[in-house]
Amino acid sequence: MARKYIFDAMKKIALFLCLIVNVFTLAKAQSVIDPLTIKDKMQWFADAKLGIFIHAGIYSVNGIDESWSFHNKKISYPDYMKQLKGFTLKKYDPEQWADLIKQSGARYAVITTKHHDGVTMYDSKVDQLNILKTTPAKQDMIAPFFKALKKRDIKCGAYFSLLDWSHPNYTGFLKDSSRYKLENDYERWNKFRSFFQSQIKEINQLFSPDLWWFDGDWEHTAEQWESAKVRDLILSGNKNAIINGRLQGYGDYETPEQNFPVSRPNYKWWELCMTINDNWGYQQTDTNWKTPYEIITIFTDAIANGGNLLLDIGPREDGTIPDEEINVLKELGDWNERNGEAVFGTLAGIPAGHFYGPTTLSKDSTTLFLFIQGDLNGNITLKGLKNNIKDITVLGNNTKLSHKVVGKISWSVVPGLVYINLPNGVQDKYVTVLKLNLDDPIKLYNGHGGFN
Repeated sequence: MARKYIFDAMKKIALFLCLIVNVFTLAKAQSVIDPLTIKDKMQWFADAKLGIFIHAGIYSVNGIDESWSFHNKKISYPDYMKQLKGFTLKKYDPEQWADLIKQSGARYAVITTKHHDGVTMYDSKVDQLNILKTTPAKQDMIAPFFKALKKRDIKCGAYFSLLDWSHPNYTGFLKDSSRYKLENDYERWNKFRSFFQSQIKEINQLFSPDLWWFDGDWEHTAEQWESAKVRDLILSGNKNAIINGRLQGYGDYETPEQNFPVSRPNYKWWELCMTINDNWGYQQTDTNWKTPYEIITIFTDAIANGGNLLLDIGPREDGTIPDEEINVLKELGDWNERNGEAVFGTLAGIPAGHFYGPTTLSKDSTTLFLFIQGDLNGNITLKGLKNNIKDITVLGNNTKLSHKVVGKISWSVVPGLVYINLPNGVQDKYVTVLKLNLDDPIKLYNGHGGFN
């Protein structure tokens, strides 16, 4: 019996030690990169606020799930690959794409160089499965697009899938089946690693992307991907390249997908990637378009919480962009034109509770911007502001607004409530922005009232 107690105790200790190891391993995986060492190269990203994501691929021919449709057995792999014959790009105009992105106000764009289906969208010399050799398009999508972006001073981002469900040396294939287990054939896995890393070198040499947007890292560990080596490969070619967080802990910033976090993320830098309808790639049957108002309110929530929005568009197989997506980008651009002072190059706003809506701050924190969603008018309330307000204007039309401080007691450190009168007729049609010029860098009261 005593031996059983000793054995049980040893088991508990072992489990505890395993838990500790796992916790430290997870913490290490999430914080391999020290933010202090990369803060200089991240500044343009922090200031950019808006990027445009482009999912272009053969999946647009039939309008089906990009890569996932055959992986999840919605369609057979041979039928999926038949779409190669219908990918034409006959109306592809990279200059028009770049003009639209510039018009939206975006400071960077990210395009698929290779999705999980393994089809490369540029003239790859290390892979025959590319659109020049296997589709009627017979042209490189990436080179002319990046050239057009650079002419407009827009940063260039390359989406790259680490996994490749088409490659014969990759472990995975269909959702319920794999080609082999990595641990049983490490030589074969090494061949695949050599292949995908040669593609990364190739993209780096051809295009020198400002930003790398990896995907698919979930199927293997950082050690199996050789994530540290991949990072070094990129930075040896371009020391200022930014890498997203999908490299098993070796990226520079995090990128939550579709679902906006309710509370402010703990990441130093982050972006929300989101579709304009329900799918990344073009699907003829998906007509659930987000409205410009919905996109703009999501965008303001992201920047108020210190993040960016990476907004996706899905071109058709001929290279044209759906009218609904064009409309959203143009309306977003018009709104940015009116209100860009509150967006680009700003800091995350004040904590929730001081104002019931998104806010941002100028870099010197002497200007506070309040974002008013919808057709709200009348009194707008701001709480806990210690500063004096020099003046308040409505961005876009420069209307001067009046304000009143209520409840300030001379002998108390507790500030009063600020009521701002927003009259009808001066609102933006989507989101109204109020600019508050303060006497000093912003100071907020966070106490509980009384004498404190």
